[in-house]
Amino acid sequence: MVIPTLNEAAHLPLVLAQLAAMPALVGEVLVVDGGSSDGTGSIARLAGARVTAIAGGRGAQLALGAGQTTAPWLLFLHGDTRLPPDWATALTRALASPPAGWYFQLQIEGGGLGLALLQVGVALRSRWLQRPYGDQGLLVRRGDYLAAGGFRPLPLMEDLDLVERLAGRLRLRCLGPGLLVAGRRWRRLGLWGCLWQNWRLRQAWRRGVGAEALAQRYYGH
Repeated sequence: MVIPTLNEAAHLPLVLAQLAAMPALVGEVLVVDGGSSDGTGSIARLAGARVTAIAGGRGAQLALGAGQTTAPWLLFLHGDTRLPPDWATALTRALASPPAGWYFQLQIEGGGLGLALLQVGVALRSRWLQRPYGDQGLLVRRGDYLAAGGFRPLPLMEDLDLVERLAGRLRLRCLGPGLLVAGRRWRRLGLWGCLWQNWRLRQAWRRGVGAEALAQRYYGH
């Protein structure tokens, strides 16, 4: 289990408590911090997670975390997520299934018709185009992860970069239940503002714009 974080003290305890409740299923939890100033690392240690740190963005964090764990399966989760009540059953079923990569349905914190329609669109994209993103989590065998080349240390688009390579090797399947994601970015930019920014970033990525330049646009640096 690898969780990249940056100032997630308000959200991280929830998912760590869920993971700690299933020690037979989740034998190892590694939190890779990107330089938090809110005590995220201390909170993770108190919750029983192993903590390491690296600068350079989420891609570098995920790559380091995968390299410092030993389990035959890797589960990557963002630090602002909350697992659904039946997550352990879903994971157990996936571990016993034929080789595949696995992701959760997306559920964004909040409500309304707009978010509901967005979540349906994400489900269709993930299934038919084989493009789940990082905020949906990713469960994959270590051997498949390594064969696809793993996460590259990109400051942005690290999730799309990896799933495109994974999808060329194996089928990506939905675990079923919804992974609840903090809705702060959606509230800040609004539904259409967030969709517009995401679309522009993906198009720029397709045109060959570097991840560093895209990260500057995304984070407003």
